[in-house]
Amino acid sequence: MAKGIHLQIYTPGQQVLDAEVDRVEVPALDGEIGVLPGHTELVSLLKPAGVLTYHNGDSAEEIAINDGFFEVAPDSVVILADGAARPEDIDPAAALEAKELAGQRVGKSLSDPSIDAGQALVELDRATIAYNLASKPRT
Repeated sequence: MAKGIHLQIYTPGQQVLDAEVDRVEVPALDGEIGVLPGHTELVSLLKPAGVLTYHNGDSAEEIAINDGFFEVAPDSVVILADGAARPEDIDPAAALEAKELAGQRVGKSLSDPSIDAGQALVELDRATIAYNLASKPRT
């Protein structure tokens, strides 16, 4: 069995993370997938809005991640996402504003058929995740 997992996260034009980790929890379209060294190979879609968590010992780090897909091999996880942000890269004030605007858009979607309610909910989920991660105290 492999000793660790090489985790790589890419968005268009940027590598967000390249790290050796003990385990990873990936927000897959059909539910969260926990990956340990030696995991069976698979390819799956990411949730439209989710939180990826990776662990080293007792330490856990989170990244907001959305849309795309990922590939798991026994000793690596490669994420190709449309968007990903570390908590320290998220402006809490901007995230709160985005969350409020997304919430308003969801409300408008109930009475305005030109607004895609499903997409509005995804935008609200993304904004909420970003705000929650940015607002967490860092140690």
